[in-house]
Amino acid sequence: MLLLSEVMIQSPDVETFEELIELIKIRRQGTTFFRIDVKPQFSDTPEDWEDRLEAAFT
Repeated sequence: MLLLSEVMIQSPDVETFEELIELIKIRRQGTTFFRIDVKPQFSDTPEDWEDRLEAAFT
């Protein structure tokens, strides 16, 4: 299971929501489940952030 909080903790160099999206696309390989357990606190986080993260994972 891929946890959003773990991805963010392990990647402190990610500074934008778009960088996070790209990271999720990379980290999804070999993983069946994705859990969104925190809200990204980037200044560019859109209102539909959960949908966009889910889309990046699938």
